[in-house]
Amino acid sequence: MGLTVRTATCYCGRVRCEGIGAPIVSTVCYCSDCQAGGRQIEALAGADSVLDPDGGTPYLTYRDDRFACVEGAELLVGYKLKPDAPTQRFVASCCNTGLFLKFAPGHWTSSYRSRFNGPLPPIEMRTKVGRRKSDLPIPQDAPAYRSFPLKLFRRLLAARIAMLFSPSSAGQS
Repeated sequence: MGLTVRTATCYCGRVRCEGIGAPIVSTVCYCSDCQAGGRQIEALAGADSVLDPDGGTPYLTYRDDRFACVEGAELLVGYKLKPDAPTQRFVASCCNTGLFLKFAPGHWTSSYRSRFNGPLPPIEMRTKVGRRKSDLPIPQDAPAYRSFPLKLFRRLLAARIAMLFSPSSAGQS
């Protein structure tokens, strides 16, 4: 049995990304940067929403060697909150659809959950809920953490180690 391939597309379908296998984590982040980045994308003309009604940003996070833009990469535009910010959010310029973000020193890609087609894994955690601005109750579908939990860092470390031993990652750093 092969690995699951999930497809994420922009609103008009000209940009297509793929996540291969199980994501590192399926999460909703409420950090200040994710909320501000979501608002930045949603302010673009005709943009689709990336934030949940309570201000959280739902992601499927993949190892870099298991996520790729496979069609329309030339249409991607990167946005940063500040010129020296380590995080860049990528938007399909054809229809202003937010697709994913890259944290520069990281080995993972966090893709906007709403852009994927088909069945998705359940939300596993809600992070940085201490930064929520919403008066709505915190959804009870997953554990909620005031900060980034140790469990998340363990998964990121395990993903990095797996990448080092993956035949498809040979020679990459």
